[in-house]
Amino acid sequence: MKRPTPIVLAALCALAACGAPDSGGSTDTGGDVPEKPGSAVTLNVLDVAGNLQLTQGMIDDFAAKNSGIVSKVTYTKATAPELVGKVKAQQDAGRVDIDLVLTGVDGLAAGIDQQLWTPLLPKYADRLPGMQEYLPGAAAMQKLAGDFGVTVTYYPSGPLIEYLPSKVPNPPKSAPELLEYAKANPGAVQYARPSNSGPGRTFLMGLPYLLGDSNPKDPTNGWEKTWAFLKELDRTITLYPSGTGETMKNLANGSAKVILSTTGWDINPRVLGQVPKEAKVGTLQGFHWVTDAHYAVVPKGVSTDKQAAVLQLLRFMLTKEQQAKAYDKGYFYPGPAVKDVPLSLAPADSRKAIEDFGRPEYEALIAGNPLEVPLGAKELVAAFDRWDREIGGAKVNK
Repeated sequence: MKRPTPIVLAALCALAACGAPDSGGSTDTGGDVPEKPGSAVTLNVLDVAGNLQLTQGMIDDFAAKNSGIVSKVTYTKATAPELVGKVKAQQDAGRVDIDLVLTGVDGLAAGIDQQLWTPLLPKYADRLPGMQEYLPGAAAMQKLAGDFGVTVTYYPSGPLIEYLPSKVPNPPKSAPELLEYAKANPGAVQYARPSNSGPGRTFLMGLPYLLGDSNPKDPTNGWEKTWAFLKELDRTITLYPSGTGETMKNLANGSAKVILSTTGWDINPRVLGQVPKEAKVGTLQGFHWVTDAHYAVVPKGVSTDKQAAVLQLLRFMLTKEQQAKAYDKGYFYPGPAVKDVPLSLAPADSRKAIEDFGRPEYEALIAGNPLEVPLGAKELVAAFDRWDREIGGAKVNK
């Protein structure tokens, strides 16, 4: 896990200085959480997963309809590797100004490993009836979060390969073919640093299934073929992007020919015009979906009044009407974590984006291939650490 640097800590101090002294509500951080805050509170939301693209409309809608609970919402964004440093420094200083974190499995796992999160479950599960309506895959992702995170969005993810047919007329069909293509075309295959990239970590966790490793859930003792493959692939790579967006730009400009992708990272950049519409995706032989989700977590040190507001907000976000907003423009396709949320419930711009840029084959691919949950918290942190040490950490584009 990347340790907090002086730059990160300095940025944190700036963030803390911008905290909301007029946030309202009680400052008590212990004891039972009331049903509602004693007075309206300011909620300071930190997003390290790009989740606000899916959920900011839900949060803003809640604030507009519940002024007696939430007076104001502030939003801050950061990268997943920065998360632990930001939260831990505030906790060590005794002033936690981040009330709600929206994170993927990477930040969730790192925070569990460092004991940063307040357990919300099962104590307050009765306040979140939407959790009983989770899709099977989302329910499995919720189990992965233990007592700490609440699943707010979900998708089957990948790993997929993405390419332009004009540049790659015969794309790789298996992991060995991908490696051979990379060796024949140095620099042509690209993926971003797994600890800060959904497609990067999905590729990392999907490889053991593609390669038939002994234990896909044990990166320390069960990934012999995976680590060997990644080291071979690394010989063809000069630089790893620090985030997924850079791989999309490189695919569009031709400096990368095959990138690792997911359903959402396939659809959304084409909707936005960042990647040509004619880009194609493919799976590799032995493909298993490695599912993904975004979670809401509350740092330790947040007042019980603010926790009450967060629970009210999450209850609202897990309704079918609000979940339909998670279709967005395909960013986390499909997106909703709860059952029976068809595309027809989504806003008109979401419907048009999916109709124009979605892929009909995704329905069959999702139904016809195994769904696997990601690694547990400790295992995921171990996998990230080993990748940084032994594979690509020294080549990450800063």
